[in-house]
Amino acid sequence: MKITIKELPDLQVAFIRQIGSYFEPQEHWRKLINWAIDNNLYPPNQNFIGISLDNPKFVERHKCRHDACVTIPDGFDKTKYPNMQFREIDGGNYALYEFYDTPEKLNHAYQFMFEEWLPNTKYSADEERVSLEFNMNNPADDPFGKCKVHLYVPLKNL
Repeated sequence: MKITIKELPDLQVAFIRQIGSYFEPQEHWRKLINWAIDNNLYPPNQNFIGISLDNPKFVERHKCRHDACVTIPDGFDKTKYPNMQFREIDGGNYALYEFYDTPEKLNHAYQFMFEEWLPNTKYSADEERVSLEFNMNNPADDPFGKCKVHLYVPLKNL
């Protein structure tokens, strides 16, 4: 598996949070995508990003939090959308793994990054920042039903 180090800028996003197993239907994505389309916020100008906030090894599956996000451009008037949540994602150095497989195997990419790759580098995970899942395709449109995700793990030097 090829890992590259990338520097990301700070990102402004709109997001919808879902609490529950990461393997349950992802209704928050449907809502966010519809909102993003209504507001002309979609690729290639904007990015859809998933943020898994909890590790199911340590948090009960029904309590896991996931944010479905879309980047917003500079100057976007957030005050027009009182029912949407907004946040800033901190930029910095990230390890990038370009994942392409079935969605249920994304957990294996996380395991590889944190349990195999990181321990053998000069880096550690920066726990002050979150890992990011840039969604590069729609698995429903992929001929093999696979998702293409650019998984970014925040880094700090040891």
